[in-house]
Amino acid sequence: MAVTTSGIQNIFKIPELKRRILFSLAFLAIYRVGVHIPTPGVDGDALARFFAQYQDTLFGIFNMFSGGALERLSVFALGIMPYISASIILQLLTVVFPHLERLKKEGEQGRKKITQYTRYGTIVLSIIQGFGISVGLENMAAPGGATIVLTPGWSFRIMTVITLTAGTAFIMWLGEQISERGIGNGISLIIFAGIVARMPQAIGNTFSMLSTGEMGIFVVVLLTVLMVGVIAFINFMEQGQRRIPVQYAKRVVGRRMYGGQSTHLPLKINTSGVIPPIFASSLIMFPATLASFFKDVTIMQYISNALRPGALIYETMFVGFIFFFCYFYTAIVFNPADVAENMKKYGGYIPGIRPGKRTADYIDKVLTRITLGGAAYVSAVCVLPSVLMTQLNVPFYFGGTSLLIVVGVAMDTVGQVESHLITRNYDGFLASGKIKR
Repeated sequence: MAVTTSGIQNIFKIPELKRRILFSLAFLAIYRVGVHIPTPGVDGDALARFFAQYQDTLFGIFNMFSGGALERLSVFALGIMPYISASIILQLLTVVFPHLERLKKEGEQGRKKITQYTRYGTIVLSIIQGFGISVGLENMAAPGGATIVLTPGWSFRIMTVITLTAGTAFIMWLGEQISERGIGNGISLIIFAGIVARMPQAIGNTFSMLSTGEMGIFVVVLLTVLMVGVIAFINFMEQGQRRIPVQYAKRVVGRRMYGGQSTHLPLKINTSGVIPPIFASSLIMFPATLASFFKDVTIMQYISNALRPGALIYETMFVGFIFFFCYFYTAIVFNPADVAENMKKYGGYIPGIRPGKRTADYIDKVLTRITLGGAAYVSAVCVLPSVLMTQLNVPFYFGGTSLLIVVGVAMDTVGQVESHLITRNYDGFLASGKIKR
């Protein structure tokens, strides 16, 4: 789908939409400025050399989501990961604690309460992670034996915890402001900005290797075609839905008759989004990260090499965990019993299926089948680029998880822009078709 010139021009004809886009861009620019403000008491050069050793560990993943802030230990070094972790923990706890489940069903008020709990959880996780990073850096050294922390001690630890926690709280506020007053999902756009901001440097490194002969023109062309193909595939699959027909019975209220219309229940192929590959890679890289600190031990060196992106053991475990988390997280965020109950409450039913438990079982059966295809799709997108990039010795890692995030966020943002245009009777942002949301 191509973007039309008239679609771009129409954006500037709507003052509110123009203001929202400029607001989002301004706040994202503030975020990128903060990424380059260092935390006091750290040797930046020594820290950069230290992180260069651990790009294929958990440090590499967290550094990607923080937009390169972790390797600089900037004020935004923790990134938005504590907020994401707190959100996921709250979603998991709603299954365990009835009080949270009731809040989830209370509408706007319940959502605000859960958001408040998420903020508290973000601060707690930030304090814990900030303290862990400060203590860890005091006990680490860069290649050559250079110390990373200039003045170790409790003053450095307290300063680091306060700085990193305040940075994460500020990012959380930026994300919420973008979601409320800008365009798109603020938290997702912050992650998007962090990933995309590293692309110019990566492209520059690629052309540098091309000019020196370290990489052939054929490899560059193959890599470009591969990335375009994967992006197109993600775009196609993320819009994929299984639509279950739903019929609403006619109801007479007073002198008026309501209902009787036909609609559908859309079930996305990839209901779980990018959570499965994030969880999967984090779990696998945790032992590899520990092993990387004990390189003198033979068994630890074997573990570190085996659990490296591109290795057979790593990719096999990666696919297995992706399938597990696709089903697990889908079961957390989508409850067929609740959907069936709401349909029954408003007089809706699936033709040929009895309302109630039979409907819930049918929806669960359909969801289980399409989740299998969704898990296979996510696995292919995450594994294929990383394997080929490892084999082709590409100087940067822009694998499947990054592509899923970038394409997904871009589609969601474009979809919101198009909704604003269509609502105000303007032509859509795209040349043909429109984003399914």
